[in-house]
Amino acid sequence: MKIANVMSAAALVVGVLGFAGTPQAQEDFYKGRTVNMYIGFAPGGSYDLYARTLARYLGKHIPGAPTIVAQTMPGAGSFRAANYLFSVAPKDGSAIGMVSQAIALEEMLGTPGIMFKSAEFTWIGRSTNITELMMTWHTSKTRTFKDALERQTPTASTGPGSPSEGWPRLLNGIAGSKFNIIGGYQASANALLAMERGEVDASFTSWDTLSASKAEWLQNKRVNILVQFNRKRLPGLPETPSVVELANTDEDRRILDFYVTGAEVGRSFIAPPGLPPERTKALRAAFMKMSLEDAEYRAELERAKAPINAMPGDELQQMIVDIMTTPPALIERMRKILSE
Repeated sequence: MKIANVMSAAALVVGVLGFAGTPQAQEDFYKGRTVNMYIGFAPGGSYDLYARTLARYLGKHIPGAPTIVAQTMPGAGSFRAANYLFSVAPKDGSAIGMVSQAIALEEMLGTPGIMFKSAEFTWIGRSTNITELMMTWHTSKTRTFKDALERQTPTASTGPGSPSEGWPRLLNGIAGSKFNIIGGYQASANALLAMERGEVDASFTSWDTLSASKAEWLQNKRVNILVQFNRKRLPGLPETPSVVELANTDEDRRILDFYVTGAEVGRSFIAPPGLPPERTKALRAAFMKMSLEDAEYRAELERAKAPINAMPGDELQQMIVDIMTTPPALIERMRKILSE
């Protein structure tokens, strides 16, 4: 009798769990619900653009068609939002977010303020990879990267964990540049405005943002592009060195090549760890359906001249896992450079 009761209870549990994983169960969960989208940077940059565009279209592809509400949570190069999503936000699929493309790299490097495990996040999908640029205003005496080797160049940073903090430090340590990092800017838009006003000489943005929303700067030669942070030069920037070209040794090149991996993570979406597997599957499927099939979503990004190069969540998750297996000796050298 006891054995029969135990077996009946086990069967009931299996039945409940099975029901919880059905498409109907996901629809029941999301119907009439609000999903909060936390954006780790202030408005004005490409992180905000991709996140808010997704918030307008993703809901209709999720079973139950929930409303997605975007809200900014800037601070510490998006670590504030990442820490919140990891430890505080509900782990039921009602919270998602967009944070820095470099969070896994910064975790490996032991950057202060990190209270999360990048590989434990639920990675939903990537909207696009990104090529970051470092530039100076046309009035600056630093007009090429060679100039940056000779003179101090004040450079705006959006905080630890952002490319605008990590790259200048790496270039100072590996290539011998003299970038003077000025923190306190919440988003790339603020940093670009500071450069334009003359508060700093240099700032960061993506090639897509620059060529779309700041095309006048290119046309009228208002900026000097010093470095492009990718593995090979873009067709539109044939005269600007790729960052890996600045390496002096094989080990230097490996370090720069490792750090540029953040550009492949690009504008990606995460959810807290520990989501039910079927809910993870539903969110990932909705993301890819929106990315590949939603004509309105794609048209809105095209109007903003923002590219789409979607990557499924499971592939993105594996990329993060691979980043976390980088050889310790390489990480230690990078950590030493970045701390100086």
